[in-house]
Amino acid sequence: MDRANEPASYVFEDVDAIAILDVQPVNEGHTLVLPRQHAKLAGELDDRVAVAMWNLGRRVAAAIRASGLRSEGVNFLVADGEAAGQDVFHVHLHVIPRFDGDGFGFTFPPEYRDPKPRPALDETAARIRAAL
Repeated sequence: MDRANEPASYVFEDVDAIAILDVQPVNEGHTLVLPRQHAKLAGELDDRVAVAMWNLGRRVAAAIRASGLRSEGVNFLVADGEAAGQDVFHVHLHVIPRFDGDGFGFTFPPEYRDPKPRPALDETAARIRAAL
């Protein structure tokens, strides 16, 4: 594949997926894993490509840790849909090196800490199971 005119810093590529550095990294080494198959949402990927994408993400995370870049942990993030923060409508997996005090994080609503009653959880599980 000729990438001469593509403005990306490639980490890896194969027939199913590519890994490139994010141009707006949360932290140094923040990598995007993208399937070659176009899909707006993760559920639109075929299983083989979804597995290839995840496996490449795992390998990138291990490489980040082994590279000497600062990484005390890693977040894997897929923003799947506009309400989830997706702003590039080609599914992609963020592999974000993390360290204490890096300023990145998640905000949970106040009711997050309240455990839900088992019957309510069972009802939700049944709805999802039925849609599978």
